[in-house]
Amino acid sequence: MAKGVGRNGELFRTLCDPIHLIRCARSAARGKKRKPDAARFMLDMEPECFRLADELAAGTWMPGPYRSFVIREPKARMISAAPFRDRVVHHALVSLLEPHFERRFVAHSYACRVGKGTHRALERAADLSQRRRFVLKGDVAKFFPSIDHEILKGEVRRVIADEPLLGVLERVIDGSNAQEPVEEWFPGDDLFAPGERRRGIPIGNLTSQFLANVFLDRFDHFVMDQERRGEYIRYCDDFLIFGDDRDELWALRGRIAQALADMRLRLHPRKGGVHATASTWPFLGFTLRRGVRRLQRKGLVRATRRLRTSGVEFADGVIDAECLRARLASWCGHAAHASNPRVAERVLERAGMDERGLRRRSTERALRIGCARP
Repeated sequence: MAKGVGRNGELFRTLCDPIHLIRCARSAARGKKRKPDAARFMLDMEPECFRLADELAAGTWMPGPYRSFVIREPKARMISAAPFRDRVVHHALVSLLEPHFERRFVAHSYACRVGKGTHRALERAADLSQRRRFVLKGDVAKFFPSIDHEILKGEVRRVIADEPLLGVLERVIDGSNAQEPVEEWFPGDDLFAPGERRRGIPIGNLTSQFLANVFLDRFDHFVMDQERRGEYIRYCDDFLIFGDDRDELWALRGRIAQALADMRLRLHPRKGGVHATASTWPFLGFTLRRGVRRLQRKGLVRATRRLRTSGVEFADGVIDAECLRARLASWCGHAAHASNPRVAERVLERAGMDERGLRRRSTERALRIGCARP
């Protein structure tokens, strides 16, 4: 009998349970109830979930087509939106698989995990930067478009043995839409290898965020167990390793490049390197210098532009007070992690806001509804 979780098919039975799918539909709809496809599904949620359960149980469920669009901040990236009923399946899969992988993940991986996140990673980086003289910073080049399907499926199968459930997950992986082309050759490849191997999973899927951590778990254990580097932080495809010997960190970078090549990934050639922690170096939208954290200037410019746009949308009735409050709270909460406590005030002023709401076109409306800045 195969080793692994779910040998008796219990995970698949839960996946096909309409009650489980109803819970996952509510989770998938959180914050998206006004989207047309989500609204249509939720209008007849229970019948839709029962139909979805029947398709999953019969093996006839297939992913639908993605809707893709490009965002250009902070850099150009293609975002792919799956149909809402597929997103219900994504939530159902991750809710069943994540607990079995979570216990294997290292504590130093911070992306898309409960109790972790950007700001926890930032705090850890600031703390370590005060203890060590140097930091090795690395970035995987074109990470999501480069994820090899065959390797990814193998990493999942190391833990999960529920074949019907794996069949559904592999349909999600195989159903990934075309991503940014990546032509890379690795040792042992022939001329046609890049075109013969399926690669890339869509940015935008909940499953993609989870599978990214599954894919890089082997790399985490290489750094932690084989290289014995405990002062390590990874957030998605960005990572930091701290130390006191610059030459040793440069040598480690070479071994890391080889470990990533074994996973058919490349280190970004221009990003990263070894920095003195006493100098200024970037991480997750901030610049750090011996524990001092400042928001990057380009991030402040983007935030000012977005908040100014939100002000116009609010004034024109495109968004309501609740949406405006959420955007303000999100920005102010993010800015609160900078060492300069007044940075949020300056950005709000440049965007045309005061403590009561928006100055310009929407002051009267803001006061009437009591839209206060968090």
